[in-house]
Amino acid sequence: MAMRIVAGDLKGRLIQAPKTQATRPTSDRARETLFNILAHAVWAPPLQSARVMDVFAGSGALGIEALSRGAGFCLFVESAAAARKAIQSNMAAMKLGAGAQLYRREALDIGRRPKGVGGPFSLVIMDPPYHQNLIEPCLRALSAGDWMTDDALVIAETSVDETLAPPDWTVVSDRVIGAAQFWFLKRGPEPIGV
Repeated sequence: MAMRIVAGDLKGRLIQAPKTQATRPTSDRARETLFNILAHAVWAPPLQSARVMDVFAGSGALGIEALSRGAGFCLFVESAAAARKAIQSNMAAMKLGAGAQLYRREALDIGRRPKGVGGPFSLVIMDPPYHQNLIEPCLRALSAGDWMTDDALVIAETSVDETLAPPDWTVVSDRVIGAAQFWFLKRGPEPIGV
């Protein structure tokens, strides 16, 4: 099934998916709903000029959608060779240039944020394999490595039959879209204005 960018400057452009069964791309409908939520939620950081991380990036569709809608920079974090090849192909086809960078690293062993990727990120999107309990350890690794701003929003995708309640994080919202559940997380106690 072909995937396309849903909205923004790159609307309608085709996204190449990795040639592997190990990656489960987020559907066009799910991406559209997700970014509509971000555009209207009082607790979401502005997407315009935002620094975005797409962790367990797969095809890079979520990060590319963010860039298409006005994000300033996206770092795609991916360790699988087939997925990295698809991301590189998509970055070239979309002519993302300096607005995007591919970071070859295991998300759970990401280490300290290097100077070469710039400052911390205000929006982190993670779509790990389902049923492997990867989100909480990934949040710990990103926090320990100074990858996120203090008020960063994390969007984590799980299967609908999974629950998520990471220590030191508040679920400000969640949404079921098809077979996926999206969790919107902020650090610390419940943010004001939610």
